[in-house]
Amino acid sequence: MKGVVGERSGSRARLVVLKLGRLQSIDREVFEFALRELSRSEGVEIGELRMIEEDPVLRCRRCGYTWTVDMSRVSEDVAEAIHFVPEVVHSFFKCPRCGSRDFEVVKGRGVYVERVEVE
Repeated sequence: MKGVVGERSGSRARLVVLKLGRLQSIDREVFEFALRELSRSEGVEIGELRMIEEDPVLRCRRCGYTWTVDMSRVSEDVAEAIHFVPEVVHSFFKCPRCGSRDFEVVKGRGVYVERVEVE
């Protein structure tokens, strides 16, 4: 965060917007606490923090079909397995059109900085 906001101590990010992929099952409260503490230890203050959850979008490599996964319909056990080992996503989902498990994750994985506004 310091490289984004600036190298001077006492820097302030008025607004930070993050995208959180829902495949990761990130605990928002824990993540926010850790991010604010880490930023504070680097001399950067974060004002408003917005976290936007992004549903997983998958694209079949066999037939080209693209679909969105509703993570609210996925069991806690499956969500937890994917959280710890994201590569197992292929074990739990398949293309609704052709049944292939050969697909790519287009969206919905990881954490990304969408925008930072500095004062």
